[in-house]
Amino acid sequence: MDRTVIAYVIYLVVSISLTVWVARTLSHNGRIFLSDVLHGNEQLADAVNHLLVVGFYLVNLGFVALYLSGDDTISDTRGIFEALSTKLGVVLLVLGMMHLGNVFVLNKIRRRGVMEREQVPPVAPQDWARA
Repeated sequence: MDRTVIAYVIYLVVSISLTVWVARTLSHNGRIFLSDVLHGNEQLADAVNHLLVVGFYLVNLGFVALYLSGDDTISDTRGIFEALSTKLGVVLLVLGMMHLGNVFVLNKIRRRGVMEREQVPPVAPQDWARA
């Protein structure tokens, strides 16, 4: 088997495994965060969580597929490791950026909700003031 094909197979197996692991981890742990962001609406939190996971898979697996091809032919075992380290490093950076982007957006939504809750007066007005 050609070494380039071996590198492709290893790259796909590791990249897809990492994507699935990160998506499951984010989905499992992000549900609590989403529930807080969405003021305890569990059904909406589950729906948003599922949509985020689907989007995460589409973007990351699409990137993995687009980044699969390479112009260099791999001639030795060292070349396999060098190609894999570059490709997997970029995939890990993209996964990390996607995660941080999701957390940033959700944190902004959460902060806006907290600010809206704080703007409600603690005591209802009891009388009108004349001007």
